Amino acid sequence: MPQDAPLSTLRGRPVVLGSTSRYRRELLARLRIPFEVASPEVDETPHPGEAPPELARRLALAKARAVAERHPKAVVIGSDQVADLAGEAIGKPGTHDNAVAQLRRMRGKMVVFQTAVAVVCLDSGFVQQDIAAVRVRFRDLRDAEIEAYLHAEQPYDCAGSAKSEGLGIALLESIDSDDPTALVGLPLIRTCRMLRAAGVALL
Repeated sequence: MPQDAPLSTLRGRPVVLGSTSRYRRELLARLRIPFEVASPEVDETPHPGEAPPELARRLALAKARAVAERHPKAVVIGSDQVADLAGEAIGKPGTHDNAVAQLRRMRGKMVVFQTAVAVVCLDSGFVQQDIAAVRVRFRDLRDAEIEAYLHAEQPYDCAGSAKSEGLGIALLESIDSDDPTALVGLPLIRTCRMLRAAGVALL
């Protein structure tokens, strides 16, 4: 698998995904480039008054920088996603009860999933970041639908409890985005652009 390739065997600059998310790992694997995965070990606590887009941007860059400190010659990708409900950050629910509460709050409403990505290479001094906003309108969900979805998917590690690549698509009325993979957790169009700028050959 690409993510298992040791750094010492890679041609050119190695690529490291600064995330332990299986969703981001699966997305990056679509590009068919060798990469490793490293845990960024970053405190994700929001700052007081921090808006969701700023939180996502700050954490994406912090994750990339944290891993780049350990892999200074590598091209490191960091990413973060925050669900934005009328300016309020909605994070990962962690538990079933929290997920129920999140989905009840979001039903019938527009939620913007702010997915930020940063690419850093300390050795070359390369730093770029960007954010993709995905506007998602939730259906006016019945409690029984919420319970059925949560028992089927158990999306407790997903921002806003919405796992759109699975059964979560049945929760939604519409999705509006110029970078469709952003909703899953890594905006690949933006990531590809930054990787090319950093000198990573994709095709």
